[in-house]
Amino acid sequence: MDRYEKMKLLARAAQYDLCASCGTQASRVRDDIGRWLYPAALPDGKRVALLKVLQSNLCENDCAYCANRRSRDTHRCEFGPEELAAAFVELVRRGRAEGLFLSSAVCRSTARTMERMIATVELVRFKYHFCGYVHLKLLPGCEEAAVERAVQLADRVSVNLEAPNAERLRRLSASKGFERDLMQAMRWAKQFRDQGLGANAGLTTQFVVGAAGESDYEIMRTVDQLYRESGLTRAYFSAFQPISGTPLETLSATPPLREHRLYQSDYLFRRYGFALQDLTFDDSGNLCTDMDPKMAWARRHPEFFPVEINRASREQLLRVPGIGPRSATRILRIRRRDKFLHIEDLRATGAVASRAAPFILLGGRRAPLQLPLW
Repeated sequence: MDRYEKMKLLARAAQYDLCASCGTQASRVRDDIGRWLYPAALPDGKRVALLKVLQSNLCENDCAYCANRRSRDTHRCEFGPEELAAAFVELVRRGRAEGLFLSSAVCRSTARTMERMIATVELVRFKYHFCGYVHLKLLPGCEEAAVERAVQLADRVSVNLEAPNAERLRRLSASKGFERDLMQAMRWAKQFRDQGLGANAGLTTQFVVGAAGESDYEIMRTVDQLYRESGLTRAYFSAFQPISGTPLETLSATPPLREHRLYQSDYLFRRYGFALQDLTFDDSGNLCTDMDPKMAWARRHPEFFPVEINRASREQLLRVPGIGPRSATRILRIRRRDKFLHIEDLRATGAVASRAAPFILLGGRRAPLQLPLW
């Protein structure tokens, strides 16, 4: 198989690994830049053309949801380190690629596959002198030395947990240990990042949503713990999509809205100061589908409202539906010289005034768009 065919196959196989966008149903249909490149938003907000590819799709594992599982009948191939490094750098030289996301199935052994992935990135960095963005996946069961080297080489590293705990992971894979193979790699990555060895763009993970019967509460409880204890930068969520030739091929696909609510909740953790206890779950442990999690909190806490825009702290402003981090910053800045007296004043900050109106006061008065709170 020539290099073109390998790139076509292994880039297509990498589509299930999320790394740079929210992963909603709409974002999965990306505009091609070339054939295997995706517009990606980096942590600093810069957008780059990212080559997302696997080193290999020959896998020793038999994960129930995975298109590359050992027992599935599919075309298999792998890149050698020099072959893949040269192919990537050629795309860079042609002005098509600006960054690399490298993952892999476990080919023969985790140690061998990580060695080849690391060798690829070393060639990209030191032979071809590429200084741009690299995201490197840490494979289940990888060794401490491999994690250390990956942190040194990459801007971002990640470990795909796929499930929120050991019990759920056992439903998806008999070969992966939640603590031994996944959480240990995350702890090592945090340790080496804390030592300043690299991976300054952070540590991420991914969950397959709906494949193991897990609830949203289980997922968000694990995410909350990872942010507090494991140095996680952000989480990605991939709504389960059944794949033919796998044990879960008859399972219903997870609705995109469920994935979207998880992303909204994660954003509240990272940017709004929300905690696990601030989220609203139903009797099944799932997030509300009829309203976003911030609005759900607001409706549960009428004692918090109305909030006086001219006196509220940043933390109070961020609890108001329709007011986000940017509009809160603008409100605080404008407030130093002017009072907010009209709903148009609030709208000028970028806030969604129609959502905020039922929950605020402007100079002691209800906003004119005010409706009954409940």
